[in-house]
Amino acid sequence: MNHKILLVGSGAREHAIAKTLKRSNQSNEVFCIGSNMNPGIEKICSKIIIQDCNNPEIILNYAVSNSINIAIIGPENPLEAGVADILLKEGVKVVGPKKNLAQIETSKSFTRELLKEYNIPGIPRYKIFNNMNGVSEFLNELGDNFVVKYDGLAGGKGVKVAGDHLYSKNEALTYCKELVNNNGKFIIEEKFIGEEFSLMSFCDGNIMKHMPAVQDHKRAYEGDRGPNTGGMGTYSNADHSLPFLSDNDIIEAQQINLKTGFALKDKFNEGYKGVLYGGFMATANGVKLIEYNARFGDPEAMNVLSLLETDFIDICISISESSLDQIDVKFSNKATVCKYAVPTGYPESPIKGEPINGLDLLNPDCVLYASVDIINGKLIAAGSRTVAVIGIADTISDAEKIAEKNISLIKGSLFHRSDIGTNNLINKRIEHMNLLR
Repeated sequence: MNHKILLVGSGAREHAIAKTLKRSNQSNEVFCIGSNMNPGIEKICSKIIIQDCNNPEIILNYAVSNSINIAIIGPENPLEAGVADILLKEGVKVVGPKKNLAQIETSKSFTRELLKEYNIPGIPRYKIFNNMNGVSEFLNELGDNFVVKYDGLAGGKGVKVAGDHLYSKNEALTYCKELVNNNGKFIIEEKFIGEEFSLMSFCDGNIMKHMPAVQDHKRAYEGDRGPNTGGMGTYSNADHSLPFLSDNDIIEAQQINLKTGFALKDKFNEGYKGVLYGGFMATANGVKLIEYNARFGDPEAMNVLSLLETDFIDICISISESSLDQIDVKFSNKATVCKYAVPTGYPESPIKGEPINGLDLLNPDCVLYASVDIINGKLIAAGSRTVAVIGIADTISDAEKIAEKNISLIKGSLFHRSDIGTNNLINKRIEHMNLLR
């Protein structure tokens, strides 16, 4: 059978998905609807079109006219818009949850209330607000350890953490007032102390197959300083854990994902199908859940998909047909390091439209295009994270050297974090966890 696959989204995560589909032994054609002309996806796809990929009708019409039988939804906004729902009604297999199940990402208050209702471990003390009543009192209760989260999608930038982004109670109150003035619902919760990691699971509505753990780096600058971003880079270890985690940490995170899947099925009377991405914190008192995403992480997708040995099309079909138990999902025992080159001024005031050079010097297998455009035949930065580079080796240290060597060849008004994946940074993580435990 020739699989006709629609890829929704056109960033580096979707480029990684397209590359993984290309490795399949099964006959397939990939079509893509995205917000920008990604040259990496364009080379792989039969066709890429630039359209509003958050518009369910546009996606449906394109799927029908191209006889699509599997759709893979990359970003979160199309999930919130109900793209999975409309495609499933038309009989298209979908990797990505329906709108009500995607609330696990699109509403932070929904997630906290779900975990509380089903007694799932790992939740902080929290309160939900849509006005300023009681805000000051709850901040007093939490003291210096608080987090303020906008209750909706904000591209990874709606969370403000005490000591990192908010340096006093007054700054916290100002941010809360901003959210209220914009009709924003928000959560204030206890700040966890520990080390963050991501653990993603393939879900078919009944069972889960877990992926290797990954650590993302949200902060823009070296040494974990600066504003939050969508993620500056990631690494994973050859043992599929991370150097600062115990075996028990991995088991706890997997269990939280499983219990959340069961809770969603009980609540909505239908299973979650797609990728469930748990953002966790390893603390002195076990693993805690920071947040959920309802799709592959970006950059985490680059790490795990680079290691995937099982045919990805088999996984996609098994997710949609609830038959994941019938396949063995395997990842190679290698380490990965992914680094993003981003525009000068990113994330707050990124330079746009500047040319990018030097990519012809890189091994094309390690390059993933993100927020780029082609104007007059030239590749230019479009204003968000620009190009990702991945290194794969037996150790994190060797993978980091490959990624660093390659990303340093890219020229333009760009910068990257050279510390991601280095021994120095990882040893700090290990020392931090040893102090806590």
